[in-house]
Amino acid sequence: MRGVHYRARAPLRIGLAGGGTDVDPYASNKGGIVFNTTINRYAYCTITPTDDHNMSIHSTDYGKYEAYLDGGPLPLDGNMDLIKVVTNHFGITDGFRMFLQSEAPPGSGLGGSSTVIVSIISAICEWQGIEMSGYEMANLAYRLEREELGLKGGKQDQYAAVFGGFNLMRFGRDGVDVQKMDIPDDVINELQCCTLLSYTGVTRESARIIEKQVENYNSNSNEEALDRSKDLALDISRAVQEGDLVEAGKLLDTSWSYKKSFANNVSNPHIDSLYDTAKSAGALGGKVSGAGGGGFMFFICDYNRKYEVAKALQKQGAKITDFMFEPSGVTSWKYAYD
Repeated sequence: MRGVHYRARAPLRIGLAGGGTDVDPYASNKGGIVFNTTINRYAYCTITPTDDHNMSIHSTDYGKYEAYLDGGPLPLDGNMDLIKVVTNHFGITDGFRMFLQSEAPPGSGLGGSSTVIVSIISAICEWQGIEMSGYEMANLAYRLEREELGLKGGKQDQYAAVFGGFNLMRFGRDGVDVQKMDIPDDVINELQCCTLLSYTGVTRESARIIEKQVENYNSNSNEEALDRSKDLALDISRAVQEGDLVEAGKLLDTSWSYKKSFANNVSNPHIDSLYDTAKSAGALGGKVSGAGGGGFMFFICDYNRKYEVAKALQKQGAKITDFMFEPSGVTSWKYAYD
């Protein structure tokens, strides 16, 4: 008898500018703007239906979990909650095995948990024959992760994983608008040649950084930096679209200086040292992807000095990570096996 695997793959993202303005209450009060892109690093979900009512989960990052599906909600107790909250939402009682794999460690700043939940939703929709628009899927992922589970974070990650490619996203009280950027292929190829992605060797808990950012916003100590970061997201997206990558790099440098003032734990001496090293070696500008505090750093370089930047970062203990820009968002499919 043949069986069927239902699979989904969602891309991780790099926030190029405006990250932090997608976090409430700022996003709802003043409107956030983020410029981001997805890369060829993914979160994968595979579902294999079984003939019983047991759920069996194996995750390369989170371990193993088993439960009996009797129609009642699974407890959201901090153990595999990303899977359980989706299972509860769709009211699944048919048994299945699920395998999860992410090509970025937790705390990497590449939108990992949000990308994982998008891949889970997409695989379940493929299995159950449920059709959802991109906005519906991203909004569901946001609502389950941020509101039902209470995991701190912004709004860009889920939408980036669903839509893919270079996008200018606007966040407000009335919802989210995703504008696909029409960037010429030769500009994207040139940007690919001029960029570096390096792993700092340190993971971080983004929730604490975001809590501090929100606290500072409520006390009016970082509102101007958030306003300026929102403007820079528009400026950098325009520079990239026009192919002025030198200007984009310089603006990215300015954007990083504002982002560091969101909260005192966005950067640290290790990150500052890596950034200064990259700038001295030929980087035009850069930033920590995600909330900050560690994870991956992204740089736009003078192409003729990119190799020197990479060598200098490696001497400081950073690991250069190969990547390509990914134009597509989440995808799902089924595969029959013997």
